[in-house]
Amino acid sequence: MITAACEGGATLFKVDYFGKKAFLTQSGQLYNEAAITSLEKVFCLQPCFRAETSRTMRHLTEFWQLEIEEAFATQEDMMKLEEEMISYVTKEVASSKWNELRKVNSSFKPLEPPFKRITYDEALEALSHAGLEVQWGSDLGADEERKLCEIVGSPVFVTRFPAKTRAFYHKPDPDRPEVVLSHDLLIWPYGEIVGGGERIDDYETLRRRIVDFGLDPGDYKWYLDLRRYGSVPHSGFGLGIERFLSYVCNLPHIREAAMFPRTPARIYP
Repeated sequence: MITAACEGGATLFKVDYFGKKAFLTQSGQLYNEAAITSLEKVFCLQPCFRAETSRTMRHLTEFWQLEIEEAFATQEDMMKLEEEMISYVTKEVASSKWNELRKVNSSFKPLEPPFKRITYDEALEALSHAGLEVQWGSDLGADEERKLCEIVGSPVFVTRFPAKTRAFYHKPDPDRPEVVLSHDLLIWPYGEIVGGGERIDDYETLRRRIVDFGLDPGDYKWYLDLRRYGSVPHSGFGLGIERFLSYVCNLPHIREAAMFPRTPARIYP
């Protein structure tokens, strides 16, 4: 349970915490960041909750997320770790669990690094040439991700998103502050499987970003204090377990990857 948004206030589930306002967590990332200066490389694997009304084949309101955070790591370090980790897992599954996997996805092939990399600007240009116009500053939706995977191939990293499309903690590109050092890993048909990037490590920059997003810095005092007396460059990412399982097993809907799926229309049993 948390007291302030990690990924935007619009998707928070409110709970009463002994008379105080609290929320079900959207992410463990901010807490991972508190651990890196003593442990350097950390991860958490836990349920996350998003109060989204999206009714698609790839959305749940409760899902499991693997989140990695590493001190002194760059965005490129994270993308390299992601592709190596995903490649390793897909190879292990294909070799050690093929009898089980072939029953649901007989055409499955392990993913080989390196994965393709394009910038957000390059993605919009490719989509425009394909007749799909996206206004700069808009996030990529399912249709855009599908078309992009058709054009560029899958999997593909999309990097350097506009700052206003990302969470407040992403570090601005020093050479171009209107974009941030963030990325999404798209693997079709489930689109974004991983989201990550570099975090802001400067106190004043982070405080300004919190204010710019219409959030109260007081709600993030402990998080800001991690930078008050100096911090370290650091990066991380989050991988959606059910989406990844859906891709590996070629499931028709993300509900099939959860024992008791939670959607806007389903909370029982």
